[in-house]
Amino acid sequence: MENIVIVIQARMGSTRLPGKVMLPLAGKPLLVQMMERVQSAALATTVVVATTPAYEDDVIEFLCLEQGFHCFRGHPTNLLDRHYQAGLAFGATAVVKIPSDCPLIDPNVIDKVLTFYANHRTEYDFVSNLHPASFPDGNDVEVIPMDVLETAWSEAQKPHEREHTTPFIWDNPERFRIGNVRWESSLDYSMTHRWTIDYPEDYAFIEAVYQALYPRNHLFTLNEILALLRERPDIAALNSHYAGVNWYRNNLSDLKTIDTLQTRLIES
Repeated sequence: MENIVIVIQARMGSTRLPGKVMLPLAGKPLLVQMMERVQSAALATTVVVATTPAYEDDVIEFLCLEQGFHCFRGHPTNLLDRHYQAGLAFGATAVVKIPSDCPLIDPNVIDKVLTFYANHRTEYDFVSNLHPASFPDGNDVEVIPMDVLETAWSEAQKPHEREHTTPFIWDNPERFRIGNVRWESSLDYSMTHRWTIDYPEDYAFIEAVYQALYPRNHLFTLNEILALLRERPDIAALNSHYAGVNWYRNNLSDLKTIDTLQTRLIES
């Protein structure tokens, strides 16, 4: 039997927006809102918040205890080790990586990726919806079987491979069979629609979306967000100048399968 463990990496020490996981969204901390969305995915079984041993992250563990969430504390910067150790601690046969900066993630997207993984288990060593990406940024789901994660944990040497958990796998397609789930709309909004949180403007955007949609449907969908943005371009404009900005931009010289079309620099 598969034991797929969804790991939400979270910490208080974000350099650009410290404490972002505890920012209020519709009366609850951002992390709680995101966990409720992830846990509502039909195929979600074990969901774990993976934080660090730092004193400042005690508040995350306390929140997890209060809310009844599983919590794991691991390496503060080596996320490959943190995900691998969390997988071992919870007896995972596969680990699902979802960052805590995705409070608008659609549970249906999680189910699409997990269903694809289950239906193609013998065909792929890694499945995600990111290589290449097509969904609006902030719907990130990566599935890594534990044996493959262990290989990466044992062999990955470059700093970006350990900091970002999965590059050692998806950036070596000659060695690992990479499966990708594309958005069924046939559109690619990965560089134009930013639904993740890294800057104050991102929080303003996400807060506005919650204010508009949460009262009538706590688990509002990707399509409901898109409809809102068509009606309210002022909301879309709140963080549009960061659309397409992601961590790839600082590592293009180290990445083999990512090019300049999949990221952009922050405009001054």
